Amino acid sequence: MLKVEINGQQFEAEQGSTIIEVADNAGIYIPRFCYHEKLSVAANCRMCLVEVEKAPKPLPACATPVTDGMVVQTTSEIAKQAQKDTMEFLLINHPLDCPICDQGGECPLQDQAIGFGRSSSVFDEVKRSVDNVDLGPLIATEMTRCIHCTRCVRFGQEVAGVMELGAIGRGEDMKITTFLGTSMDSEVSGNVIDLCPVGALTSKPYRFTARTWELNGHKGISPHDCLGSNLEIQEIGGVVKRVLPRDNEAVNECWLSDRDRYSYESVNSNDRLTMPLVRRGDSYQEVEWTEALELVSSSLLRIKQTWSGEQIGAIASPTASLEEFFLLQKLLRALGSSNVDHRLRQQDFRDDLAAPIYPGTDTSISKLQKLGSVLIVGSNIRKELPLISLRLRRLVQEGGEIAVLNPMSFNHNFVTTQEVIVKPSMMAGIFARIAQNVALAAGKADLLPVNLVELARRHESVIDVRAIANVLIAVDAGALILLGQIGMNHPDASALRQIASWLGENCGIRIALLPDANGAAGWVAGCVPHRLPGGRSIDSGGLNSKTMIDKRLKAYVLYGVEVRNDYADPVALETALCEAEFVVSFSTFRSAVPMQADVVLPLAAFTEIDGGYINCEGVAQFASAAVKPMGQSRPGWKILRVLGNFLKLDGFDYVSSDDVIAELEEVYDLSEPISVRYKSDLQAINHVSTQSAELKNGKQLDRIVDVPVYSVDPTVRRATALQSTKDAEPVALLAC
Repeated sequence: MLKVEINGQQFEAEQGSTIIEVADNAGIYIPRFCYHEKLSVAANCRMCLVEVEKAPKPLPACATPVTDGMVVQTTSEIAKQAQKDTMEFLLINHPLDCPICDQGGECPLQDQAIGFGRSSSVFDEVKRSVDNVDLGPLIATEMTRCIHCTRCVRFGQEVAGVMELGAIGRGEDMKITTFLGTSMDSEVSGNVIDLCPVGALTSKPYRFTARTWELNGHKGISPHDCLGSNLEIQEIGGVVKRVLPRDNEAVNECWLSDRDRYSYESVNSNDRLTMPLVRRGDSYQEVEWTEALELVSSSLLRIKQTWSGEQIGAIASPTASLEEFFLLQKLLRALGSSNVDHRLRQQDFRDDLAAPIYPGTDTSISKLQKLGSVLIVGSNIRKELPLISLRLRRLVQEGGEIAVLNPMSFNHNFVTTQEVIVKPSMMAGIFARIAQNVALAAGKADLLPVNLVELARRHESVIDVRAIANVLIAVDAGALILLGQIGMNHPDASALRQIASWLGENCGIRIALLPDANGAAGWVAGCVPHRLPGGRSIDSGGLNSKTMIDKRLKAYVLYGVEVRNDYADPVALETALCEAEFVVSFSTFRSAVPMQADVVLPLAAFTEIDGGYINCEGVAQFASAAVKPMGQSRPGWKILRVLGNFLKLDGFDYVSSDDVIAELEEVYDLSEPISVRYKSDLQAINHVSTQSAELKNGKQLDRIVDVPVYSVDPTVRRATALQSTKDAEPVALLAC
């Protein structure tokens, strides 16, 4: 350790540390604009100049490594004079926009101009003006304010992996702009708003809607993917105005995907459902809660008495909270039905009994970038989990390798060592061959199950997989197999999951089976037909979502489900609803209500509820309501609790959502993430589809279940700004 003196105080520092890092760790503030701990050092703003003993002139603290015995002064006259001179230069062309600038009140330039600048300037030349750049529907620009710190440029190049912004010109003619006048289309582009220290880049949907000091912040958790990014939901007067990231190094660091940042727009839309609806003929009529709940309870009891409780089924959106999942399955099971499921897009359920308590990752999210290699199976990871993709990009930057097995080629933001693109119907067979090669290299060939070897043999002549298998072999830092949404929702998903788990058990490879949205909470809460809360076994399981639809039940409960967009086979679901005697829909949005619903109950949005979420690492996180529910909409757990009372069911006397969590914790410890591996009995491999060459017509058309990044759930689909981006454009997902 090195000894360093800063402002008369002695500190220890590691070799290679810079002055600004040592000062930050010691709680000594040094002003800065271009420096950011997540970006490379540019040293171009010069605001962090400090006095260093024996140095002929002030040095930039961000770019100066400490040496043993170094003496630094950050508040000496020399340092102060350098900082004042720098601030004067930075303000030469900066416009006096503070009264109307969205950055006002949280602007580093404002703060440092007051704390480290002069009260007057010797410059009286005409200020320059810069034309604004159209960066698309998410980011507003006022480029005359830009001080050329290049944070936004470095973020795109180093973190996002998409160099959409760059600097052209020199000196006073330098401009930050896009190449060829294109928009910013990265799925994490909104982070440049947080990085910009001067209000040159601001949120376009938030523009001119509020002042920062008027806003109240609330803790939120993103419901849109299985990462569970930490949010700061800011509102004024009961209206959500913007969403910012909350720092959490173990989850989202200081970043946020655009999907999480801008999805709040739909919460304030005119499409919100604010009153219960009851079908009267061909139209819906608004009614009071009592009438709606009486109709729902009487109809469900009638179905139970006339047929049986097993003729009632419930399918829930994977974005529901932990409390909602728990109470929904409790209500259904109290009616005599275990037909409850949240896996809307899954097609293969053969390995349900071999499943862990929840699918997820058996390595911590914060350590992903420290792994030696990753094999991605069935995932457009950049769009599916944008912030996980950023960590994988860092893995490659630090010398790791990534291989990909996919049914189609995707535009990744990292360099892949090997990429194998095969027909969807051949994915399980090719994965089996990869597993066989890894087992041979690990000396575990004698442990290979016969059916896995047979599946691999059927695909021997298709493609050479030795190179992709080598990525997983002999990696000192550890290897990971990541199974994404295309893989989890594949027609042979059970085989893919079990092959991955076999490799994990026998070859020491970590696995990540990524659920949809808050799907891990759905598993833990018992919102699956074959498990009780906490993963406990059940004597007589119910029907999964696919079988529920195929069996044509008498009554369906749709919880937050938009039929035409959320379910794997919307035509089959609509047909089943048409043939049902009773359908009740819990919905946040009016346009998401299926035409077959007899009763519609308005759900509060994710910004309006206290709720629990479990991410893919198994970490339970809790959000607090930022605003009151719109109109007569109510939090889902409250609706289910009162509905349980109308049905005269025992155990529905909760006072708060904390009571629901307390009941769940009686059977499951939310503080202890557990194993996520499937039992690798590999029975599903016996039923894997064969190659298309064996079909009579010699050709096959396969459907790839990949949901566009801005179509994952009803909330995101109604966010106006997101739906104006290029990523919102529909994509045909068929492979020959």
